[in-house]
Amino acid sequence: MTMTPISQTQKKTDLLALTLPQLQQWLKDRGEAPFRAKQIYNWLYRQLETDFSAMSNLPQSLRQRLSEEACIGPTVIRSELHSKDDRTRKILLELSDGKLVESVLMLYPPLKESSSRATVCVSSQAGCAYGCTFCATGQMGFDRHLSAGEIVAQVLFFARELRTTPWTASGLPGSTPIDHITNIVLMGMGEPLHNYTNVLQALRILNSNDGFNLGARHMTVSTVGLVPAIRKLSQENLQINLAISLHAPTDELRSRTMPVNRKYPLAELLAACKDYIATTKRQVTFEYVLLSDVNDTAEYAEKLAELLAPLKQFAHVNCIPVNATSASYQTPGPDAIRAFRNILFERGISNSVRAERGDDIAAACGQLRTRFENSRKAPVVPVVTPQA
Repeated sequence: MTMTPISQTQKKTDLLALTLPQLQQWLKDRGEAPFRAKQIYNWLYRQLETDFSAMSNLPQSLRQRLSEEACIGPTVIRSELHSKDDRTRKILLELSDGKLVESVLMLYPPLKESSSRATVCVSSQAGCAYGCTFCATGQMGFDRHLSAGEIVAQVLFFARELRTTPWTASGLPGSTPIDHITNIVLMGMGEPLHNYTNVLQALRILNSNDGFNLGARHMTVSTVGLVPAIRKLSQENLQINLAISLHAPTDELRSRTMPVNRKYPLAELLAACKDYIATTKRQVTFEYVLLSDVNDTAEYAEKLAELLAPLKQFAHVNCIPVNATSASYQTPGPDAIRAFRNILFERGISNSVRAERGDDIAAACGQLRTRFENSRKAPVVPVVTPQA
């Protein structure tokens, strides 16, 4: 086969952005055999290969063509930090246009009957358009959507890391090392349902039986409450989990901390959640960032319980002590958190508290990018050498 060199100005196709049928068509359009797509998928998602030349069951001519016309996601890591206990790892990923996004791997040792977990917290946008006042990303403004391939690449980076060096929790030498990703949560930078098409494409790629093969029930999409997109999501044939960033049980308070509430107030949001539950029969998690002396009082706990009571067993509250950002919010103390949760329990609302992870590596979304960009902007102070 005669190879036609690709123009230096022509953008390469990111194979991580393609579903299997799309990759088959991509090959067919170039006169290649479509059955090669499954072989390439196996190299990308089962072998976690990043080098086309290593894909030994492909013809040399196809490997050459792939290297000239295709790529395997963004690969520039500007920073990688590990927490002191190595249970939280964070990367700062530079995209092809220089935009920076963050991704976090959270490692959990086995607990009682549950086995070890490796969860990737994935970004879906560079920046965010929704301006939640307690979120570092929300204070950046919106740059752009991430492509499906840029979303998938974050998961594969950590999958390769665990494949190379399986993780065992320190202090638990008898536990089985974990060498693969078990869960993903789209709770990193950006609003996933604002980038609906690319997010769903990425989830379907990661869910593919021929590829990464991660079960849909091990995937969670979080949203600030984009009502039309929640309704659309309920119609997808994909059993992913839905998390709502709620953070306040009244319109007055929620509109102060989450401007999106002015467009989609609580009554509309809860109606969409009820319809979602009726359609999918799946529980919805309500994320609730606890802000000291703002939304963590007994009064707000009572209001939250009242708001979610109609959802019965289909509502679960995830209480999240706020991370320090450039905003002036404070983290509640353990007694305040316990009191808030107890009121929910007493009112029949199941809840849990998210353990603080990676404070020493700025693990909350947006924090590492902010630090990195600030360091690049810092003026260079010349070193003056004293004269003899």
